[in-house]
Amino acid sequence: MTETTELPGIAAAVIVEAGRVLMVRRRISEGELMWQFPAGGIEAGETPEQAAVRETAEETGLTVEAVKVLGERVHPKTGRLMSYTACSVVEGEAHVADADELAEVAWVAHGDIPEYVPYGLFGPVQEYLDAELVGAARRQ
Repeated sequence: MTETTELPGIAAAVIVEAGRVLMVRRRISEGELMWQFPAGGIEAGETPEQAAVRETAEETGLTVEAVKVLGERVHPKTGRLMSYTACSVVEGEAHVADADELAEVAWVAHGDIPEYVPYGLFGPVQEYLDAELVGAARRQ
């Protein structure tokens, strides 16, 4: 297997708005990965947070700002180093901005996440979404 350090890390943006989390479906699936967070390679000189913000704009047209890093891991399905950053929407509406990469976008309710990601989410991401999405539902 290729060492993960040979490939650039991947930065993912975990974006919550109005009690839902933004997920994207890639045109070409990565094995079992059908739906995922807006994400892409970290470029030279970029922090994971900067990459998450840039990738979100490129893929979905949304302008977001990084709020906090949720964690990082070597992804069990891809073997790539992944960094997850919680982001908040600054402006725009999510849409397929990069039709070569994405097939669709969806704002997903907490209870529907397992339908989109049946193998489960990274623990710190799940904990963040549990707090943000369940808390939002209770506040409404």
